[in-house]
Formats: sequence, C-alpha cells, structure tokens
Amino acid sequence: MDFSLLSFLLGLGMLAALATGIWVAVALFAVALATMMLLVSVPAGPVMATTVWGASHHWDLTALPMFIWMGEILFRSRLSEDMFAGLSPWMRNLPGRLLHVNILGCGIFAAVSGSSAATAATVGRMSLPELRSRGYDEKLAIGTLAGSATLGLLIPPSIILIVYGAATEQSIARLFMAGVLPGAMLCLLFMGYVAVWAMLNRDKMPAKEEKLPLWTQIKATRRLFPVIGLIIGVIGSIYAGLASPTEAAAIGVVLALLLSWVSGTLNRKSFADGLLGATRTSCMIAFILAGAAFLTVAMGYTGIPRELASWIGGMDMSPYVLLFALTIFFVVLGCFLDGISVVVLTTSVILPMVEQAGLDLIWFGIFIVLVVEMSQITPPVGFNLFVIQGMTGRNIFSVARMALPFFLLMVVALVLLVAFPGLALWLPQTMLSN
Repeated sequence: MDFSLLSFLLGLGMLAALATGIWVAVALFAVALATMMLLVSVPAGPVMATTVWGASHHWDLTALPMFIWMGEILFRSRLSEDMFAGLSPWMRNLPGRLLHVNILGCGIFAAVSGSSAATAATVGRMSLPELRSRGYDEKLAIGTLAGSATLGLLIPPSIILIVYGAATEQSIARLFMAGVLPGAMLCLLFMGYVAVWAMLNRDKMPAKEEKLPLWTQIKATRRLFPVIGLIIGVIGSIYAGLASPTEAAAIGVVLALLLSWVSGTLNRKSFADGLLGATRTSCMIAFILAGAAFLTVAMGYTGIPRELASWIGGMDMSPYVLLFALTIFFVVLGCFLDGISVVVLTTSVILPMVEQAGLDLIWFGIFIVLVVEMSQITPPVGFNLFVIQGMTGRNIFSVARMALPFFLLMVVALVLLVAFPGLALWLPQTMLSN
C-alpha cells in the first residue's frame, strides 16, 4: 500500500477512535491491533504481549509513581500558605508586588510536584482569593496563574519528561537538568511582563502597603525552608550524582511525608487519598505508555517511520522549518489531548525526523515540553484552563484570553531556546563532565 495512503488511514483511524470518547490507551491498543491484523503478516498476540511487558518493566518508570505521590502529598499539605507567607514580604517593593508570588509560587511548587494541574490548583486556591481581597487586577492574577502553572511540566521533577525519557530511551537525569534553566528563564519573562504591566497601569494597582522591617521579612522566609530543603534533596541529589531519579523520587516522598507530618496535615485520610490519587494517575500513564509502545511497534512493521524520515530527508528541509511545523502541529494536537498523550502518540513518528535533522534529543525533549506547555492554556481542552475555570467560575475562553500574554511569552522562550540551545544543554553537559 502507498506510504501516504497508509499514513492517512492510520491517522484517520486514530482520530476516529479518540472521537468516540474511549480512553486514549484503549484507542492506541485498538489502532495498533487493527494495524497488525490487517496490514502486517506477523501474529499480533505475541507481539503485543512482549511489547507491553517491555514497556512496563522499564526501570526509569519506577520514578513516575513516586514523584506523582510526592505531588499528591504536598497538594494536601499547607505548602501554598507557607509559600505565600514566605514570598509576599519580599515582593512588596517590586513593580507588580504580590502578583509575582503567583509566578514564584508556581515555580517552587513545580519543583516538587511535576504536574501543571496540581500546581495551578495548589497555588491558585491560596493566591487568587488573597490577591482579590487586596484589590489586584483579577484578569492579570488569573493570567499569571494560568501561565506560571505550566512550569510544572518543565521544571524538574517533571512527569512528562519522565514519559519522554522512557519513550525515547534518553537519560531522565539529564532531561531533568535540561529543564532547569529554561524554566528559570520563563519565570523571569513572566515576572518582567508583570513588572512592565504594573508600571504602565498604576491606576489598576492597589495602594502601596507599608514596608515591613527587614527582620520581619527574614522571619517570614523561614516558612520557605522546608520546601527549599525538599527541592535541594531531590534535584540536588540528582545533579551531584548522589542519587538516580528513582532514588531521588523515594527521597522526595520521605521528605514530603515528613514535611506534611511536621505541618500537621498528615493523617490517615490524607495519606490514603494521596496514595489512591497517585495510584490512579500512575496506572493511567502506564496504560497509555503500553498502548503507545504497541502502536510504535505496529507502525515499525508497516515501515511508516522509516519512509517518513526518508521523505523529510529528501525534502532537504531546514531544521528551523521542521521545528516551526512541529510547533504548529503540537499546539493544535495539544488543543484536544493532554500533554502526556501528545508525547506518547507522536514520539515514534517524530523521532526519525528529528534524528534526520540532526537535533539533540535531550534538547528536543525540552522543546516538545515547552510547546506542550503552550497547549495547556489553549482552548478548548487546555487542562490548566479547566482547573482555573473550576476555581474562578470564569468562562474557559475568558481564562484563555487572560492567559494570552503568557502564551506569547512562551513563544518568545521557544525562539530563545532554538537560538541558544545551550539554555537546555549546558547543565546536562556540566553534570556529565562532573
């Protein structure tokens, strides 16, 4: 069968399966099984069994449930209150003042949760009512939360980076390190925008609050020490080579339980709820990964990835043109699917093209996560938009409009990442040399 017709039929079959509303993993298995039975002369059963087993007993994936559980524990703690209390005294003199707490709070929580939805919910439930009561512009407050919560996908420990690493057989430790500087860059871009907006719209800012004594600010900072210790324990141990991502995840869970116990929020119910939540999420991701692995093997038998790579190579396409096309593709796909599904669905097809273009796979992992971040605040299925809609009662398209400036700032970050690949590659290379 013609390569282009075969690709079209598989894509159409995948879209039709997803349109029925069935689970993404079931859709992946169904399309893969149909491909094996109709287009390939290899027995589907044994291939599916060995592929699913191979995808499931991947050592790096053991970090996944641990990091998810760590995020679930902290979601049920009073971490958001501690972060707001510890950060707000230092933000009072910056243009934009407490609006920066949304951004920094999301950045800090992202470094211990790995989920953008959990980041939006945890930080937003504390910051939005507080900012509203103090007279801050609600549209900008919601926009900063929607944009900054996406940092949960990029700043390690990122769940989606673990999934990408497992799917592409890249080092998860190096992927984690690669996400640090781009994540910090996004934080600075967001804070810069808020500062400029505040200086241009002084009439929309509340009256300046009384300056606190330095000792009061230092005392408030003590409430940040536990979460900073948790970040150092997890990310620092990976960078220093003292622990693998899986071992660091176990350290993170122990520290999160300790932090929750000390703060008085750990009880039998919160422990059980966190464990059940982590189990459900981990099983969902593992099921999707198994389905994606089976579909990857099925497509490999048809020769689609190889033909696609040859086709792209024959076009003599510039890497920049390829990246532009992939950006549009991922943002559109992300409008209808969650980030993890986007990564596992496309990796097998995209990877040969990326390798043909000579792009570094660690760098490309950060690129794809940054683009998926953009889709998280793009209607109609941007996950962060749904979380914030539930908290604020605002229409999802209204929330998307409020988040638009931050979407555009992510485009700027994407351009900088392409122009300066060292933003993503410097830390992993330093870690490797050490």
